[in-house]
Amino acid sequence: MQTPYYLIDKSRLLPNMEKIAWLREASGVKSLLALKCFATWSVFDFMSEYMDGTTSSSLYEVRLGREKFGKETHAYSVAYADNEIDEVLSHSDKIIFNTIGQLTRFEAQSVGHKRGLRVNPGVSTSSFDLADPARPFSRLGEHDPEKIAQVADKISGFMFHNNCENADFERFDAMLSLIEQRFGFLIRSMEWISLGGGVHFTGEGYPLDRLADRLKRFADQNGVQVYLEPGEASITKAATLEVTVLDTLHNGKNLAIVDSSIEAHMLDLLIYREQAKVSPNAGDHEWMVCGKSCLAGDIFGEFRFPEALKAGDRLSIQDAAGYTMVKKNWFNGVKMPAIAVRELDGTVRQVRDFGYEDFAAALS
Repeated sequence: MQTPYYLIDKSRLLPNMEKIAWLREASGVKSLLALKCFATWSVFDFMSEYMDGTTSSSLYEVRLGREKFGKETHAYSVAYADNEIDEVLSHSDKIIFNTIGQLTRFEAQSVGHKRGLRVNPGVSTSSFDLADPARPFSRLGEHDPEKIAQVADKISGFMFHNNCENADFERFDAMLSLIEQRFGFLIRSMEWISLGGGVHFTGEGYPLDRLADRLKRFADQNGVQVYLEPGEASITKAATLEVTVLDTLHNGKNLAIVDSSIEAHMLDLLIYREQAKVSPNAGDHEWMVCGKSCLAGDIFGEFRFPEALKAGDRLSIQDAAGYTMVKKNWFNGVKMPAIAVRELDGTVRQVRDFGYEDFAAALS
């Protein structure tokens, strides 16, 4: 298959799904796929066998969840517009408002719908200010228990989304205890609570049994149905970005230019100044792998290989499912990677390719 393309491997996706299913059996918690992280609907039929539905951040995401995933559909947005609220309601089982202002504004239109409110507990695990929902002056959710109490009769649940790449169970436990201490009297009057995403419970070595026990105790003590919204946890290590070396040069370091771009195809690497993952990353030859866009800093990272790289060599960029396909763009007119799926029997099928017509259609 012609590179570049994202390759989703169901045999790598399956262990995440099995852990999600086990967690539900052990704790009663329901898991909703966070479409902001991963929305490649070609594998939704597979994922829906293990997950309970989807959660969204926009009208288009909630519609995609309803039409392509099915099952339970939660709608959330930082702010809904007047011209989209009715359609959002028509595609969702629950609607979560970001503020009391939005809840009040659309109260009449959402009568009879299960409604929730996002609550900002003021603590998080994010190490990046850019992604910290509890950063100073955050617009993400209501934070005052007294104000929230005044509208508690208009809603049936809360969403707390304050974890970010949190692989530390002790930290999760401590923050959940803080939430209970501050908002417990409100939580106990609700029917359901979403604890959001960002809990890396499918990671290697994570104490899944302890998480199950903690979530079950939280649900039982407060009399609520608990939801998690795994994004990265659902698809971690499940896909690669397959690329080809186009050219090499030496300018103080060995440089290899590939037929892809971090700015166009793995944007989070650029935003958070992170390095891509190549496995195995071992050998006597060190190379800087660079993207083909004109951005000077379009660099995947520095890696080690057993042989010197040359034009025509194929490389696999690891862990390329989350926040990649949902953020890809047409910067420089660089061809978007195709999307392919490796089935459990090992066969590979291309499910989508992108060409000039797609590039032109995105403009006017």
